[in-house]
Amino acid sequence: MITFESVTKRYPDGTVAVDRLTLEAPTGRITVFVGPSGCGKTTSLRMINRMIDATEGRILLDGVPVQGIDPPTLRRGIGYVIQQAGLFPHRKIVDNIATVPYLLGWDRKKARATAMELLERVGLDPALAGRYPFQLSGGQQQRVGVARALAADPPVLLMDEPFSAVDPIVRTNLQDELLRLQSELNKTIVFVTHDIDEAIKLGDQVAVLQVGGRLAQLADPKTLLSEPADDFVREFLGQDRGIRRLRFISTAGLRLRTDLTVAEGFDGSSPERWLLVVDGDGRPLGWRSSDRPEELEPFGTFVHGTDSMRAALDAALLSPSGCAVAVDERGRAVGVATRQALDEALAEAADG
Repeated sequence: MITFESVTKRYPDGTVAVDRLTLEAPTGRITVFVGPSGCGKTTSLRMINRMIDATEGRILLDGVPVQGIDPPTLRRGIGYVIQQAGLFPHRKIVDNIATVPYLLGWDRKKARATAMELLERVGLDPALAGRYPFQLSGGQQQRVGVARALAADPPVLLMDEPFSAVDPIVRTNLQDELLRLQSELNKTIVFVTHDIDEAIKLGDQVAVLQVGGRLAQLADPKTLLSEPADDFVREFLGQDRGIRRLRFISTAGLRLRTDLTVAEGFDGSSPERWLLVVDGDGRPLGWRSSDRPEELEPFGTFVHGTDSMRAALDAALLSPSGCAVAVDERGRAVGVATRQALDEALAEAADG
């Protein structure tokens, strides 16, 4: 557990970057610091590993004040990931990952073997081990940065806007990869971002900071969206926070129709304007309209009971029928969520 006890960072010119910050980052969970520029997110993060020292207050790591730990020793026990990875350009990827084990005096063979294991764990081809950073894409470099932070198996991982410099698709993949790794490793992670969507997706709890380093609210994402503490938090979350809340509503109870599905090659009549055509394995092929039965129209899918109502609504908006196709984990259609069913679910969400 990481504990901030009335922590303040004041610079010689009188600027207060962090103001009496008090919070706990629970063991094995992801705590996200989010807020506008100048709110002290990165300063707060860097005070944990003493890259910046607090002016007042205490930061404790599992009950031990970090101010009493030698900085190099402290940092070797804490993983650290930054924007654009910060890899050593003159070192091969395998040696970049093994940086901290080398500093800890590990045998070179053991350090490299651990690096190779981590390369695969973060979803990279082992063949990349012998390349240099400039030979990798931005997303690949960020994965290497995560692997390097994990190399000595630290209990704590600090991540300072690690995915902000990559394109949206790669960023989504990296976020998913981090969540997958966390489900296996259960590290204590403090993550800094300026993106509220990223904070909500990744955080077990989210600390919203305002300019001057003051804590505006600390809450789990669902509570943050439904019960913002004040006007600042409400404005920072944006006008679409109601849509974001749908991420936390399951589709398990969503009513489905199973009578709107027909097999490929169906040429009969139906009172329904839209029918979902599926192949021999039950996988959706497209929507068949009574107006143009010879053509198949686009469709959107969600995994029933696994994906959120936000995914179901998105699937409906991608379809000219206005309906969302529910599939199982193998991609087979299990039913259709009609506009009426979606309206009912949204009304229940608003009431709840």
